Amino acid sequence: MTNRVTLAVADGIADVRLNRPDKRNALDPEMFAALVSTGEALKSRDDVRVVVLSGEGASFCAGLDLASMGALAGDTNDQSSDQPTGDRPSIMGTGGRITHLAQQSAWAWQEVPMPVIAALHGHALGGGIQIAMGADIRIAHPATKFSVRETFWGLIPDMTGTLTITRHVRPDIAKELVFTARIFDGTEAHSLGLVTSLSEDPFTAAMSLAREICAVSPDAVRGAKELINSRVNEHAADQFASERTVIQSLIGEHNQVESVTAYFEKRNPRFVDATIRRS
Repeated sequence: MTNRVTLAVADGIADVRLNRPDKRNALDPEMFAALVSTGEALKSRDDVRVVVLSGEGASFCAGLDLASMGALAGDTNDQSSDQPTGDRPSIMGTGGRITHLAQQSAWAWQEVPMPVIAALHGHALGGGIQIAMGADIRIAHPATKFSVRETFWGLIPDMTGTLTITRHVRPDIAKELVFTARIFDGTEAHSLGLVTSLSEDPFTAAMSLAREICAVSPDAVRGAKELINSRVNEHAADQFASERTVIQSLIGEHNQVESVTAYFEKRNPRFVDATIRRS
């Protein structure tokens, strides 16, 4: 098995790549763990001034892989540790972190002290867009396909996306994207504010920007990231705990299981009236 995430450092730039190109870098337990461990390793790298986060092959990340998604049609209510249960990361936070494993795969890029630039192409769906939103800056190809895909599967965006997406767009726009789970392109993502800039060659553009950032004081850049994040991420822990609570209430319920089952059976879903009341 190849390394799910690769890391190479040169001239102060960490080139981090999701490395499952045959599956469009779809997320499986090994990918979640590799993203988290890579983020942890970067936290102590004083020689890294900027991180460029990208995906090998045809896409940045197509979201949770279908094998893992199929597990959500079964009983997955026993979530007692931070290790993957079946094919899905656990619901619970752990070890003093404010995140569980899947959340941390996106949130790690906010926690590393140096700037992170995501270079996006092909697809950034579901967990893919949430990982991208964890970066500080996003450069996308105009044709990149984006979607906050979770409601299609009877879920909610629970990889920190309810915070990171809503701090970049108006609440009504965030709701429309989440409620419909529709696919939109990089041009629209840029116009909405989800993407910083567009490029026909996002990776080259990201590396060029990284070199520009490397030309100024790394201490000043790290200090600026810390100060900006302390403001915009002020209530992150509470929000992530709420994500875990809500998704735990959904997984295994009829409408969530029906969302997945209908997809694999190639038919329209047969939902029942809402059974979960929220305050």
